[in-house]
Amino acid sequence: MLEVFIQQTQAMRRHVEMLHALFKSATEGIIVVDSWGEIQLVNPKAQALFGYDEGELLGKKIETLIPQRYAKKHVDHRMNYAQQPKARSMGGNFDLKAKRKDDSEFPVEVSLSPFSTSDGDYIVSFIIDISERKKQEVALLEAHHEIQNLNADLEKRVEQRTRELARAMEELEQSKQEVMRALEKERQLNDMKTKFVTIASHEFRTPLATILSSASLIGRYVHSEEDEKRQKHVQRIKSTVNNLTEILNDFLSLGKLEEGQIRNVPVVFNLYEFCKEMVDELRSVCKENQQVLYEHTGDSEVCIDRHLLKNVLINLISNAAKYSGEGKDIFLSTEKVDSKLNIVIRDQGIGIPEQDVPYVFDRFFRAQNSGTIQGTGLGLNIVYKYVQLMNGDIHLDSKLNEGTRVSLVLPT
Repeated sequence: MLEVFIQQTQAMRRHVEMLHALFKSATEGIIVVDSWGEIQLVNPKAQALFGYDEGELLGKKIETLIPQRYAKKHVDHRMNYAQQPKARSMGGNFDLKAKRKDDSEFPVEVSLSPFSTSDGDYIVSFIIDISERKKQEVALLEAHHEIQNLNADLEKRVEQRTRELARAMEELEQSKQEVMRALEKERQLNDMKTKFVTIASHEFRTPLATILSSASLIGRYVHSEEDEKRQKHVQRIKSTVNNLTEILNDFLSLGKLEEGQIRNVPVVFNLYEFCKEMVDELRSVCKENQQVLYEHTGDSEVCIDRHLLKNVLINLISNAAKYSGEGKDIFLSTEKVDSKLNIVIRDQGIGIPEQDVPYVFDRFFRAQNSGTIQGTGLGLNIVYKYVQLMNGDIHLDSKLNEGTRVSLVLPT
């Protein structure tokens, strides 16, 4: 019986020694408190964590190791825990702070486990310093933020590069379009030069030949009774010079329009008096027994570019006279309605073939039936551009061998 007791005592001693060794050598801080919150046991690791010497913490309240701002609340938590003690981690989802002897603070993880002995109820706390983990978490968080910033910066750069590329592509396309327009304009210019040379050589050669012929014949008429013949050739020369002047004026007007030298400058004037004076001036271009009949309705005061309007009307009425036979009158009517001026020029001439009507305002275009009637094919093109400058509209209707009607609408 004694021998059994001795064996049990020795076994118990070995267990106590083993527990003591585990307590002393544990890598976690271990603190045991009683039901009143007083510290009863502290292992070396806990002493090192909090900076206390051996035995220095014994008998002190556990709140000694808690920052002052949390101490009072901790007492309430401790008392509540004592009512329903169970093994659990401390703090839930909150970050826990512990206080060292020098009042410095460090982050900790704490696990609680209650136990009872014949002396009473106790709670053992297992404490781990997680400072390094927190540093790593902060470093990881900073790295994450840095990665996010880098990603955001990369996205911005990609977006910027995309915009720049799109802008470059757009500019390239614009440049391409500009080059194409320039090439097209150059082609048109070359075509215009070719047409100009062709028309000019033809239109100038015939009048010059007429002038030369008439001048030569005048030199032969030396007697006074031949004065009528001389005057006939003088009139031919004058008429031919007028035709040359008209051709040159067309080319000069076209050049000024192309260079943007002509501007729309509206002025206030009396339209009725203006048109009457112009009709009187145009008698010289009319053929025998041919006259321009003018009528106006509405207010006579208008605000239009006087010079442009005169050039338009002279060109259209001259055309009407040129392409109409002797004794065929030209009709000019003007009507002011509100802020619009309606103008109609109508003749009883040779008209224009139906298939040619869509092209009458094109540069150098002449209708198929124009025949030997002199012209450059620029008049109506210049008229169209003048009307555009005045912000107006022009429309032409024509029937072969019945005549042509040109209508204008201009803002006043």
